[in-house]
Amino acid sequence: MLNLIDYPNIRKKLVSKIIDLAYLSKEGHIPSSLSILDILYYLYSEIINSDNKFFLSKGHAAIGLYVILNEFGFISDDILYTFCKYDSLLGGHPTSKIPGVEASTGSLGHGMPIAAGVAISQKIKQQSGKVFCLIGDGESNEGTIWETALLASQHKLNNFFCILDHNHSTDRALVMDSYIDKFDSFGWNTYSMNGHDMYDITYIFKNILKEENNQKPTFILANTIKGYGIPIMENNPEWHHKIPNEINHKEIIKEILK
Repeated sequence: MLNLIDYPNIRKKLVSKIIDLAYLSKEGHIPSSLSILDILYYLYSEIINSDNKFFLSKGHAAIGLYVILNEFGFISDDILYTFCKYDSLLGGHPTSKIPGVEASTGSLGHGMPIAAGVAISQKIKQQSGKVFCLIGDGESNEGTIWETALLASQHKLNNFFCILDHNHSTDRALVMDSYIDKFDSFGWNTYSMNGHDMYDITYIFKNILKEENNQKPTFILANTIKGYGIPIMENNPEWHHKIPNEINHKEIIKEILK
């Protein structure tokens, strides 16, 4: 159960683990993991269960997912700290062999179609569960994202929820106009939230899940900051796949815990 008062301290612990894992393994996409961390924590705290499924389509942010799976008891500390070691269960992208992971993802644009397929399956089987998928804004340059958006609307997948991590990764390659307008034109219900404000995240999801007689899939634009909470990383493309050295590591951990 989410405790909004305690969450800032919980977040510090989770961010410290992300930094430590990347430093020890010399692998991982830290800023991309930090931009989705608050959303993941809310989903696994309040929504994801045996009925409701989650798919991390932007699989390169796996290190963020792994610390969440560890926090909620899917994987142990012993497994977590094998990240990217030889024969580890935890690679640079998540796979379905990992407890709590529904599908292997990471090839951009593939997770959302898989998630939509599961949503269709649940409707055919008349199951009550919901399907949540988190995609990246850079990932939205993939055509499969928009093909899935059309398909989900056509099949009235009111059990399907797509969250877009709008951390502006795409801006250096392809500047997109309003995602809200685009998904609205594709026949989706659309919402926007601050992806780092747990109160806003809570408000949006509680209101979305209360809706009745909805016959559309739901799109949520999460406005985020890449590298959120670590000043030297925030909106700095140099850190996209950069690993802290010993000096960086000590300075970053000090900054997190102050």
